[in-house]
Amino acid sequence: MRLTKQTNYAVRILMYCAANGEKLSRIPEIARAYSVSELFLFKILQPLTKAGLVETVRGRNGGVRLGRASADISLFDVVKVTEDSFSMAECFDAGEIDCPLVDSCGLNAALRKALNAFFEVLQQYSIDDLVKARPQINFLLGLEELPHVHQLPQAQPAA
Repeated sequence: MRLTKQTNYAVRILMYCAANGEKLSRIPEIARAYSVSELFLFKILQPLTKAGLVETVRGRNGGVRLGRASADISLFDVVKVTEDSFSMAECFDAGEIDCPLVDSCGLNAALRKALNAFFEVLQQYSIDDLVKARPQINFLLGLEELPHVHQLPQAQPAA
């Protein structure tokens, strides 16, 4: 199974908003942080907004922010609104199936069990978990400068 770019960047948008705290995040800034087009991000915002994962504020000083606390947004929440299909084999789909084993094969049941396990794991991780796992996320996203590190004075060579 492979998740789409839409899901990947949806998670990234949410992580950016979470790292930015209560401030509104602007799409041009998010696009710059991830080196992706603004148009692509605007397209991804639609399902996130519809699902209540983000809120948009229109106007000159507008932007986006999380629709609920980052700890309350699971990876499963994101995946279910951004992925179109979880069909892993043709027997997952309703309709005409060419396989003569469709009624007696265990593949469908095994794949469904694997998919459910995948969903259970995604439910265990929140956007907050992802942000907290990267202590320097604000620096990496360009939200703040790297804190100044104190350097020890260098030893003087013996004369």
